[in-house]
Amino acid sequence: MKELQATAHSLFRNGRELRVRVTEVRDETGIGHMLIFGEPVDGCLVRIHSRCLYGDVLASQDCDCGPELALAMDLIQQEGGQGVLFYLEQEGRGEGLEVKAMGLHIGEETGVDTFDAYRALGHPDDRRTYDHAAFALAALGLRSVRLMTNNPDKVAAVERAGLAVTAVPLVTEPQNERAAQYMEAKAKRRTTYPGHAGIGAGSTPAN
Repeated sequence: MKELQATAHSLFRNGRELRVRVTEVRDETGIGHMLIFGEPVDGCLVRIHSRCLYGDVLASQDCDCGPELALAMDLIQQEGGQGVLFYLEQEGRGEGLEVKAMGLHIGEETGVDTFDAYRALGHPDDRRTYDHAAFALAALGLRSVRLMTNNPDKVAAVERAGLAVTAVPLVTEPQNERAAQYMEAKAKRRTTYPGHAGIGAGSTPAN
């Protein structure tokens, strides 16, 4: 695609060069960007990641977002720099940074987890969608991918776009007690893959 080639450039990570191209993904369900590393082929690694300012940028130790993104990029680099990363503007499970902060405030004041905090604010557990990313992925001409996720909703979205999907769980360790509680809440509230390791093994369900 000509518009993709116009964005091609190098970046260095962990002392190694990565070739990357970038394009916006947008439809009525959401917006974000697709970063294409190298020349992805069938069976390549793919990460669909929702923006988390605290975890991704501020290096907060209270969630697993930053470590999961870093691990996904490590795995892409280990495979010769071939893969795809979606970075979606879906902060706070699709509710935005301000609602996320309000939920965290309620959690600190009352001790409830983020799911109950969102409900107390009148918001659903999770408003995120992944179809815009999935159809952009399909437009690359791929027929199969290895999707780095523990979230069945992401797998379902990519399968709806017509691709065969192999889930690759991202296993990280909680960085502190608050992160452990956050990850435990997700494990209790959401469905993970059959046979996927539990929280005690350092897994991070539903991201």
